[in-house]
Amino acid sequence: MTTSTATAPPTSGAGHCLAEAFRWHRPLMSLAAAMAGLMVVGVVGMLTDHRVLTGLPIWDKPTKFALSVLIYSVTWAWFIAQLDRARRAAWWAGAVSAVLLGLEMVYIVGQVICGTTSHFNQTTPFNATLWRTMGGVIALVWIATLIVCVILFLSPGPDRARNLAVRAGAVIAVVGMALGFLMTIPTADQIAHGARIAGAHTVGLADGGPGLPLLGWSTVGGDLRIPHFVGMHALQLIPLLAIGLEFLGRNRLVLRQPAVKVRLIEVAVAGYAALLALLTWQALRGQSIVHPDLLTDLAIAAVVLGVGTGATVALRAPASQVAPRTS
Repeated sequence: MTTSTATAPPTSGAGHCLAEAFRWHRPLMSLAAAMAGLMVVGVVGMLTDHRVLTGLPIWDKPTKFALSVLIYSVTWAWFIAQLDRARRAAWWAGAVSAVLLGLEMVYIVGQVICGTTSHFNQTTPFNATLWRTMGGVIALVWIATLIVCVILFLSPGPDRARNLAVRAGAVIAVVGMALGFLMTIPTADQIAHGARIAGAHTVGLADGGPGLPLLGWSTVGGDLRIPHFVGMHALQLIPLLAIGLEFLGRNRLVLRQPAVKVRLIEVAVAGYAALLALLTWQALRGQSIVHPDLLTDLAIAAVVLGVGTGATVALRAPASQVAPRTS
């Protein structure tokens, strides 16, 4: 990857700033703009439409999905704009993702207008066809995302820490997206009773029980949306950590050392991957995020201890690398 002057922040004017952002990748940025508008619609819907679906306001899901798609679109648009190899292939992969994600949002909003759930819905032949089609659409989005992820590896930039952060964040995000497919597997009870809802967010219980406000994550059972969410947003959080280290390095000499930054990013990536594995394991065991058992607490403590120890070791750079010698 390169840091091109074409994507540098403009010196003045919000309009000029938006125009520059749209040059990153027009289809993805157009989708992001549409999602910003949909978020406004969703918030108004939550305030004025008092229908409830699976335990949450009916407009909660499209609002959350709009925010998630907006973040996804802007992030990948920026990454694609930085590429100097296979950029055309990445552009087309991003365009495919933009179109397909737009179709998914039309489906989600359409089902809200109809007063029914979008995910896992096989209540009628029509709804079943729509749901199976959307499953295929999301699989294609995942493949397109994977293609851009591979291209990121083929186009490294001069900064090792940034390279590692972007690549690791993209890989973990692709894994996090893939975890979403676990939700589409019908439960044993659904199979046994021929239920018209095939798949679930919650493990061990039916969807729609007590959950965290707005997020809806179950407070009484395991919830696969949690590792899905955490995994996907590694795409933003790990690169943001690299940027944060660069900012802190202005006042802390040790953080200016490339080797130190790389080691810290390595520790963060390992910790993030361990956390994702832990959250997936917890959800699959049917355990609520807010009621961990002793085994889960011990695993969390091990991850925290490992990250803390790793960061401490990473910061202990040789004196010759941290400060110039004085005579």
